[in-house]
Amino acid sequence: MPDDTTHAAVAAITALVFAYAERLDLGDLAGVAALFGPDATYRSDRGTHRGGEAVLAVLRKRVRLHDGVPRTKHVTTNLVVEVDGAAAAARSYFTVFQATPALPLQPIVAGRYHDRFVRDAAGVWRFADRRILVDLVGDLREHLA
Repeated sequence: MPDDTTHAAVAAITALVFAYAERLDLGDLAGVAALFGPDATYRSDRGTHRGGEAVLAVLRKRVRLHDGVPRTKHVTTNLVVEVDGAAAAARSYFTVFQATPALPLQPIVAGRYHDRFVRDAAGVWRFADRRILVDLVGDLREHLA
């Protein structure tokens, strides 16, 4: 049976996974990048980016904002977290919905996240690696540049 430390780690990592979605949907790209450790990787079929500054740069380059927000809602489900001391891993599903003046509300992409996390010296959990695996693609013209 997991102990209180493991429960606390799972709760903190769950909050981190959901903070990623919330900050991205709010257009807080710097806030998203701040969730990553200094040597973290952010990977997809479009490339690998290392460190928070690189994450911020790729988000600024790729995510289309409409009056400061992407007009998306990231829904993260099926989250499974495994903790091993100061490191952890997680898997989850995501579906992204979007609505803009040019696009009625609809799912635009779905896939999986494979994540690794580290706890820093201050006890704060951060992404060490986020791998984005896209399974289904819809109309991304209003979301990605």
